[in-house]
Amino acid sequence: MGRKKVTILDLKRKKEKGEPITMLTAYDYPTGLLVDQAGIDIILVGDSLAMVVLGHENTVAVTMDEMLHHCKAVARGAKHPLLVGDMPFMSYQVDVKEAIRNAGRFLKEGGMDVVKLEGGRDMAPTVKAIVDAGIPVMGHIGLTPQTVSKLGGYRVQGKDVATAKALIDDALALEEAGVFSIILEAIPGPVAKLITERVSVPTIGIGAGPDCDGQVLVIHDLIGLFDRFVPKFVKQYANVFPLITEALEKYRDEVISGEFPGPEHGYPMSEEALQALLEELGE
Repeated sequence: MGRKKVTILDLKRKKEKGEPITMLTAYDYPTGLLVDQAGIDIILVGDSLAMVVLGHENTVAVTMDEMLHHCKAVARGAKHPLLVGDMPFMSYQVDVKEAIRNAGRFLKEGGMDVVKLEGGRDMAPTVKAIVDAGIPVMGHIGLTPQTVSKLGGYRVQGKDVATAKALIDDALALEEAGVFSIILEAIPGPVAKLITERVSVPTIGIGAGPDCDGQVLVIHDLIGLFDRFVPKFVKQYANVFPLITEALEKYRDEVISGEFPGPEHGYPMSEEALQALLEELGE
């Protein structure tokens, strides 16, 4: 029997049974296809593409149109994972009606199954409005890259009693608002464990310890394709950047030396046809 499409109900059952949930980012047709073939449960078309694909300094710069462009590409390659569209900065913060409209575009135009947005209690009313409109929402608390300046940089959140309690309250508020899952980013493992035990929806950790219901990483970090930095919480399962660089340099050298292309890389022409052509050209 072939693989079935992963659904929100599948994720809920996994939490109930204690089965770990797997999640990765993808940003185009090839990465969507690869992540799908690896049997991953969830694909996030993350606004992290602003940095790892488009070369921006942070995630704030990416637009709705750019996000939808990449969502469409991923959807063409990935048929089995649950597809999550990451709502970019200022696509949901200004107006609830606009937030609903933009969330709907991810499903209608981008081919996504659900959307994700950042924020806790402050965003709970917006989350509820989107869910009430029939659009499933994944929450995201802890280190929220779209508001990294407000948080004082890329820093661990919830290290003291007050901020840890605030994160727990955020998670409970999001659950009440109707999210089907919550990403916990860069928070102490014990805090993530407390949240996971207190909410009925699956938690997905990134730098949040082993006790979440699932884990997520940025694919470029996992395979070593992002050149600027490697977050502490990342485990690199491959380092393809130097391998690709080596291949490109070898190509350059072989073109310069004349080694490439060789006879095996071309399309031959019979001597008779060539002679006839030359005669036609008067040569």
